[in-house]
Amino acid sequence: MNPSSVSLRHVQRLTDDTGIIEHALGLLPRRKEGYSTDDQARALWMCLEWLEITEDTESESLYRLIDTYLSFLLWVQKENGHFHNNIAYDRTREEESPSDDCLGRCLWALAVALVKLRDSERLLAARELFDKALTQAEAMTYPRGWAYALAALNLLVRHQYPLGRPELPDKLAAKLVQAYRTHSGPDWPWFEPVVSYSNGVLPWGPLCAYEATRKEEPLAVARESLDFIIRLSTNERGQIRPVGNRGWCVPGSRALWDQRPIDVLKLALAASKAYEITGISSYAEVLGQCRSWFYGENDAGIAMANTEEGSCYDGLGEAGANRNQGAESTLAYLLTEAIYWKYMRSKSGDIRSGNKTEVLRLT
Repeated sequence: MNPSSVSLRHVQRLTDDTGIIEHALGLLPRRKEGYSTDDQARALWMCLEWLEITEDTESESLYRLIDTYLSFLLWVQKENGHFHNNIAYDRTREEESPSDDCLGRCLWALAVALVKLRDSERLLAARELFDKALTQAEAMTYPRGWAYALAALNLLVRHQYPLGRPELPDKLAAKLVQAYRTHSGPDWPWFEPVVSYSNGVLPWGPLCAYEATRKEEPLAVARESLDFIIRLSTNERGQIRPVGNRGWCVPGSRALWDQRPIDVLKLALAASKAYEITGISSYAEVLGQCRSWFYGENDAGIAMANTEEGSCYDGLGEAGANRNQGAESTLAYLLTEAIYWKYMRSKSGDIRSGNKTEVLRLT
C-alpha cells in the first residue's frame, strides 16, 4: 500500500556539514566513499520540489539542507564554470575527467533554484553558479548533458529569466534532434545505439523545449522516443521494468537486472511532463506505475522504499533488493514522490489555489 506521507530522515542521516554522502551500508553512511556533486545537485532539486509542495512548518529544515547543497556547489565549481564531481571524505578532489552529465544536472538544479527560491541571498548564489556554468554548456558532447541543459534553459525561458545566450536552447535542441535522426530507425526510435541509463532524460529535454517554444519537431521526437522507452520499460503485467544495467539494451537483446531507481525516476519525470503538455491520460498512468514500482509493483514484488526512513534500496536484482540505501536511490524515490504529488495537486486544483500538502515528514 502506498503511504500518505514520506520522510527525509535518511537524507538528514546522509547529510553532514559538507554535503550528502554518496553511499551507505544498509542505512549507515559509508564515509570512506565520500561525496559526488551529482548527488548534491539531485538533493538540491529534491528539497526545492518539496519546499513548494509541503507545509511551511517544514521549510526551515529544508532551507538548512538547501544551504548545504548550494554551498557544496559553490565550493566545487571550477574557474571555467565546470564542476568537480568526485570528492573524498577528507574534502580532497579525486582524479577525474569533466562530466557532461554532472554539468547538466547542476544546471538543472540551479535553474529550479532560480525559479523557486524567493530570498535574494540564496538567489545571488544560484545566479552566480548558473551563469558561470552556462559558459560550458555549448561544449558538452553527450546527449544527457544536452537534455539536462535544454530543460534548464527552457524552464528559465518560460519564467522570463534573461539568458546571456538566447540562441543556446535552439542549438541544444538541434543537437538532440540530430542524435535522434542519426540513430533512430523503424524499430529503434532512440537517440543512441544503446538504451542504457537515465533514459527518460532524453525525451524529457525535447518535451521541455516544446513547452517553451511550441516548435513541433522536438515534440515529435520526444513523443516517439518516450512511447518507445515506455514500451521497453513495461512488463507483461503493466508494471515498470527499467532496463537493467547488466548489459543494457540493444536491438534484439535486453538486460532484465539490475534495475535502478534512478531510471524509474527519469521515466516518471518524462511521463509527467508529457502529460502536462498533451493531457494524454496514459502518460499520467505511467507516472503512477513508476511511483508504484517503489512500493512493490515490480518484477520481484519487493518494496524498494523504506517509508519510515524515507530511503530506497540501491537496486533490484534476481536475488532481491540490494539492501544498501545510498543517496542516488533515496533521492530518486523522494523526487518521484514529489513529481507524483505535484501531479495530484494539479488534478485537484491545489496548485492554482496555492494550497500546500501535509505529506512530508522531516523526522
